Amino acid sequence: MKLRTKVLIVTLLVAVPAFILGPVLFTPADVGSEPSAAQIPFFMFLGAADAILLGLGVSFLVFGLPVLRMVSPDSRVRAWAMYLAIGYLMVSWWPHLNLHMSTPIQDWQMLLYIDFLFHLPLEIAGAVLAYCAFSTFMSWRGGKLAEAIQAEAQAVSPETTR
Repeated sequence: MKLRTKVLIVTLLVAVPAFILGPVLFTPADVGSEPSAAQIPFFMFLGAADAILLGLGVSFLVFGLPVLRMVSPDSRVRAWAMYLAIGYLMVSWWPHLNLHMSTPIQDWQMLLYIDFLFHLPLEIAGAVLAYCAFSTFMSWRGGKLAEAIQAEAQAVSPETTR
């Protein structure tokens, strides 16, 4: 089975239940007003997009690490940092936005929890990815990346000639 097919299957197996169960698991807060009929499709679209991103994030966490190891062959720590940061950036939106929807406007303590559990780690993940991109570029520029790729190719080549 092709990787794209596996990603599609995992994504759908996560996204469809997430879309359906979001309002069940995170009951919308009673804020005194309801969205208009014209606004509901837009909220549905955002809910679907969040559920799909959750499914893609789970697929990334299942299948993405080997790809990042190839992108960063000279640093396992960098590969893991990118893997975890990208995974968090993709998976966290579904619970994050559902928690916002279910939290009453006047619940300041819950808002602090959401900020510390989601907003702060999202900021950290962005900084980690920026650092990883910069360090990958510096490894490439310094020749370390080419050396790691060449060493990996030499380690694999005897097996492919059999």
